[in-house]
Amino acid sequence: MLAFTFPGQGSQRPGMGRPWADHESWELVEEASEYAERDVAKLLLDADADELKDTRNAQLTTFVSSLMVLDAAERIGLEPDFCAGHSLGEYTALAATGALSFGEGIRLVAERSDAMHEASLTYPGTMAAVLGLDDDLVEIACRRADEDVWVANFNAPGQVVIAGSVAGVAAASVIAKELGAKKCMPLPVSGAFHTPFMASARDRLRKAIAQANPRDTEVPVVSNVDAAPHDTGKDWSSLLSAQLTSPVRWKHCLLNLEAAGVTDYVELGPGGVLTGMAKRTVDAARTISVSTPEDLNKLLDFVSATKPHAPALHEGEHLFAVERVVVSPTAGLFSPAPNIGNGTLISVGTILGTIAGTEVRSPFAGVIQSYIAVEGERVTLRQPIAWLRTS
Repeated sequence: MLAFTFPGQGSQRPGMGRPWADHESWELVEEASEYAERDVAKLLLDADADELKDTRNAQLTTFVSSLMVLDAAERIGLEPDFCAGHSLGEYTALAATGALSFGEGIRLVAERSDAMHEASLTYPGTMAAVLGLDDDLVEIACRRADEDVWVANFNAPGQVVIAGSVAGVAAASVIAKELGAKKCMPLPVSGAFHTPFMASARDRLRKAIAQANPRDTEVPVVSNVDAAPHDTGKDWSSLLSAQLTSPVRWKHCLLNLEAAGVTDYVELGPGGVLTGMAKRTVDAARTISVSTPEDLNKLLDFVSATKPHAPALHEGEHLFAVERVVVSPTAGLFSPAPNIGNGTLISVGTILGTIAGTEVRSPFAGVIQSYIAVEGERVTLRQPIAWLRTS
């Protein structure tokens, strides 16, 4: 079984968009700029490290970059059994599975990053990675510090991130070393993410999540909050809100994916941090990181070395004896035709909607049973759009 994983803030780096500028998946960047009302292309191509450190830039560019890589992976026919994302990456996973449309994801990420930025100004804080110490002892170090400091990320065995006030993180780091930590590394961030210091951002985010109204999905997304898979849209209203002030239980996510039968982990997006965590956490994990177009060939080799996954249905392929699937003629955002719904009788050539301005025409006559793609969803070439009965 295969899991797609998506990185969080901190994976961004200058020039990460340059290898993709001539790739067909770059069209996502243009769409993202329209939704965000910002020049995302400039950030991906020309922003320096200091500009990308800004929470608002880091989250937006990582989200868009990861979905661009996902789009390229989908174009070669790869589909996951599970998705998961680290912190911000959870939003990418929700967009990848269709729980959020591309536009909804952009707007949510923009609201989240702005709210977190404001919270960091109100409650300044920092974070540090504690290496080589058991989870329980790191938590003890935080308690013994007697300051505002908490565990923020359970990343992998012997790799835990703490966060809080500058004084609190410094005090807990000293105690962690006394308890046997090999190293405590300050992280270049501007806030104490996934701690109570982010509480002021939750009200803003709750409203934005309610407006997005996440949908049910066929592919489950494993949550940072409880490390459990969820495929029901309503679950995410509380999970995404709680994630702001709760530790990211990434190690537990990986262990639960392993328990569910996942053996292959594909990290899609800038950097390769999650790939390293998977190797440290899951003994038998097969891992690969995909961040450039050149990595796609490696991905094909990676997939061919394991049991092939079922391909998406193609035009004219039978579901049952009298059922047919209409597939996308291109890639882009899907808009359904307003006058065609479930139960509508259509003829050959009927327009079911548009994708990036291209008409989606049915090659079959029959009765529409259901749309597979939803309004605002980003679809790929030959992705199923709707299915119908021919008699």
